[in-house]
Amino acid sequence: MASHTNSELARRGKNKEGRHHLRQIGLGLLVARNSRLPLYYCAYPGNLHDSRQFEAVMDRMFAVACGLNRTKERLTVVIDKGMNSEGNFAWIDEHARIHFVTSYSTYFAQELAAIGLDQFEVAETAKNQKLVQQDKAHDRILVHRTKGEYWGKQRAVVITYNPATARKQTYTLECKLDTIREQLLSMRAKVRENKPHWRNPDAIKECYIRLCEQLHLPTDLYHLQFSTSADGLSMSFRKDAVRVERKMALFGKNIIITDNTDWTTAQIVEASLDRWQVEDRFRLSKDNDLVAMQPIRHWTDSKIRCHLFTCIVAMTYLRMIELKLNAAGINRSAEDVMDDMRHLYSVLLLRAGARNPERRMEIPTKTQAEALSAFGHYVDTSGALQSLAT
Repeated sequence: MASHTNSELARRGKNKEGRHHLRQIGLGLLVARNSRLPLYYCAYPGNLHDSRQFEAVMDRMFAVACGLNRTKERLTVVIDKGMNSEGNFAWIDEHARIHFVTSYSTYFAQELAAIGLDQFEVAETAKNQKLVQQDKAHDRILVHRTKGEYWGKQRAVVITYNPATARKQTYTLECKLDTIREQLLSMRAKVRENKPHWRNPDAIKECYIRLCEQLHLPTDLYHLQFSTSADGLSMSFRKDAVRVERKMALFGKNIIITDNTDWTTAQIVEASLDRWQVEDRFRLSKDNDLVAMQPIRHWTDSKIRCHLFTCIVAMTYLRMIELKLNAAGINRSAEDVMDDMRHLYSVLLLRAGARNPERRMEIPTKTQAEALSAFGHYVDTSGALQSLAT
């Protein structure tokens, strides 16, 4: 979209992919927990932070999708830590029927994240039960429950530990630390050789800082030291083992906060894990073949809204396909099924003397036949698509 084109929706703002020069559009999506079907969506200007839109979006979503002014049921919204703010939780506290489950950054609660694993216990969740069945009991999620005052009120706090995530994060950090060490050894060699551009300690420190930024690491995991003698500048470095150990102690841990203090620990963890359902829908929106939400090839707000509507409809139909397959005992993603059925070819036959052509399909594979059967159809021996009801 050209810079001079007026738009209330398409605005430049903080872009998670670092493409701040491009305009973007905010999209709020409400997904049913059980069916994972999109219930409601709304578009808003892309230069507004999600937390600033929270109250307006929640008002519209619950008023339309849940009948907030009529229902007496208890409603719980599962939100991401990016939405955490005093104002948002004050709004939730004002509505007695609305509750929340949110994640909290371990950076701001390191004393909680540093709690030893000896105080954790295995969570009674469906995911853990599945891991036991798969002989992966060592990967079960551990939990520790406590309470604390957050956003002006007493809340239930659950710290979770995922061993698989911790191992992955530890491996990634060790690889990055090895990269830094190799670069520091190279820097030290250049300093010893008194090469140009390697005689200024401040410039060398700046180079180290840029390296840490590229690897998304703090700069205090290594300490650089410089000294000057008759032979010139010398450089040494050491790894801060204490800080590295503290950082690793946070790996695999997540903090969950909720005002549903009467919920069991398992219920709180399950609700937080269900947040991936919305994230999964947004990931699906990036599928260029099935949804194609981006790029948005429109330059007026009305067409942008229409484009978003068609994308949400596509996401809904894809989820309905999955539900239909699940009802038939087929556990496959819509993306997998659509790709599979795309390779089921057909031809049109025009027989001599016939007025209308006939469509004939090739023999489907086992997975293709299962998908057709889930929707009440099959391909007979002549290649004709038939209904199972007939």
